[in-house]
Amino acid sequence: MAASRTGRWLLPAALLLIWLVIGGTLGPYAGKLGDVATNEQSSFLPKSAESTRVLEQEAAFQRNRTIPAIVVWTAQDGSVSPDQRAAAQRALASLQGVPYVTGTPSPVIPSRDGAALTGVVQIRSDVGEHSTDTVDRIRADAGQVPGTRAYVAGPAATQADFTDAFSGIDTLLIAVAVAVVLLILLLVYRSVLLPFMIILGSVFALGLASAIVYYLAKRGTVTVDGQVQGILSILVIGACTDYALLLSARFREELALGASRWPAMLAAWRRSAGAIAASAATVALGLIALLISDLSNNRALGPVGAIGIGCALLSALTFLPAVLVLVGRTVYWPARPHPERPDASRHRVWERIAGLLARHPRRVWVSCLVVLVAFAAFMPTLRTQGVPLSETFVGEAPSVTAQDVLDAHYPGGSGNPAIVLTNAQALPQVVDVARRTEGVFDVRPRTQGGAPLVVDGRALVDATLGSAADTGAAQRTVERLRENLHAVPGADALVGGYTAQRVDTLAAAEHDRAVIVPVVLGIIVAILVALLRSLVMPLLLVATVALNYLATLGIAALLFQHVLGFTATDPAVPLYGFIFLVALGVDYNIFLMTRAREETVRHGPRDGVLEALVVTGGVITSAGVVLAATFAALVVIPLAFLVQIAFIVSFGVLMDTLVVRSLLVPALVRDAGPITWWPWSGGGRSTPEWSLRRSGTMTSRHRP
Repeated sequence: MAASRTGRWLLPAALLLIWLVIGGTLGPYAGKLGDVATNEQSSFLPKSAESTRVLEQEAAFQRNRTIPAIVVWTAQDGSVSPDQRAAAQRALASLQGVPYVTGTPSPVIPSRDGAALTGVVQIRSDVGEHSTDTVDRIRADAGQVPGTRAYVAGPAATQADFTDAFSGIDTLLIAVAVAVVLLILLLVYRSVLLPFMIILGSVFALGLASAIVYYLAKRGTVTVDGQVQGILSILVIGACTDYALLLSARFREELALGASRWPAMLAAWRRSAGAIAASAATVALGLIALLISDLSNNRALGPVGAIGIGCALLSALTFLPAVLVLVGRTVYWPARPHPERPDASRHRVWERIAGLLARHPRRVWVSCLVVLVAFAAFMPTLRTQGVPLSETFVGEAPSVTAQDVLDAHYPGGSGNPAIVLTNAQALPQVVDVARRTEGVFDVRPRTQGGAPLVVDGRALVDATLGSAADTGAAQRTVERLRENLHAVPGADALVGGYTAQRVDTLAAAEHDRAVIVPVVLGIIVAILVALLRSLVMPLLLVATVALNYLATLGIAALLFQHVLGFTATDPAVPLYGFIFLVALGVDYNIFLMTRAREETVRHGPRDGVLEALVVTGGVITSAGVVLAATFAALVVIPLAFLVQIAFIVSFGVLMDTLVVRSLLVPALVRDAGPITWWPWSGGGRSTPEWSLRRSGTMTSRHRP
């Protein structure tokens, strides 16, 4: 017996020691992912797109890969003088001494209105985290031209702003997410130790996930950018907290029934581990499905996110149980569970909701359905043509201001021309066809020493578009240009560049949604069938969370366009929203329906689901609030993409938790009865406590 008792203490102590070592040695990696992250947009293009092939072949024309920085000067008195033009050319030449600036600067070109000058310098593509300093130095040195104001636009300036937006992301985002989660847990559970233990487990899981991702990224196995890095932090903290809340709530129930800490944990772990593992599997496999995406940034998020979910699951099922067993009831102080007090999970609010659903199930689910369908009707108005450069950053960004100045004095496509690759012998025909294409402002072959630059029989042509490179008009011009140039005999012409990349990204995003969405739905249904041993219930759950997703996109369409001023969303936003909302939404239904399956054995299908709602309502709702608040922390990164994702996931999770899981699903199951569990049947007949209390027939025999 003594040896058995010693073993019961050794296992949790060993697990705790292992996690303390993991936290101490791997924890710092959560702040080191930025060292292996890349924010070069070229790293996240569609793998098979025409614009990607252009980018790959264009490298042969450059000894060193470079990105352009476009310097723009505007005259303060409204007219550029010859002396200012000469000074601007000297300033461009002097920029060759700036670190990471390479090659020979372009000649200075005056605008047609005579009020501005522009020139181009090339920056090495390996500038990385030094891009902000490099662009700041260019802006400062160019600003020495008397009587002018200098700006820096173009891809190099945009990359610098991205680098600046993601600087310190690891520390800031983790700090905000942890602080928000800790505050919510303290307010909801009114326990001093439990919130800190849950947060500690989340931080340990993030450290482990970050270390794994760091080494994989360093070896080139996975790709990480600032967006993936931010989502990983939020996903791990949010998911690990949710899993920990479910396990700790079940442990508290067992303690309240009089069990000692070790038997209580065995019962809690046995009864909740399956639901937690199934929930993690839905999210992890949904993320893994992103590997079939044609968009590189989607493929990057897939394995990274799945690793994070796996580490969150491991922490929730090993670290937290060890802590709970070692600390026991004290972890819930000052509200320790006692057998003589009713379980705190049976809150009167949820008993009243259960009573409402018992009396009027059809009225409730029809009302919920009408509201969700009404919001979903606005989903087609969500524009996914890509966020224009002017809306990429939340707030002011120097590259956006510079691009606005450039557009005001030069053709809309200046600084971001379409890049045409062609066989050298067809160069004259290609140039002629490009010039005659509607929407093309100017066409210039790349030259060297006055002759066309030819490498391996291929030549390069820059086609300046008449419209700004991030507009729909520019995209239509690129499509016309491709159609015309593909018809030139012997040219084997390819059209790339910034606008072409937007066209290809949009096409790839549409393809991904058509392919990945059915795959993810199939994965989730298969997991639910295996877990619940029912064919009808999985379809009902997936249908309700899918409707919640569509309703959330409808609300997002209204909010983005009419309140926040976004004219469009990133093409990847609907897919990311689907992965997180559907997979995470199914999570809460898994937590509810696995408990409902237990209660159905005792109370039958109609009362069983409502008994499960009463018992799990508090913990699942608090888990949803925590996850929503965690994703909302993404707004600290000033990028439209992450702000849009933050709203869609946060709002959608709240609506799923408070409407779908709390009202719609229980009402449907209550109204439909045994058919929802077909072919499995529970067959319980006892009357649940909340029903007895509602009917006024509860006696001392029924009271706990």
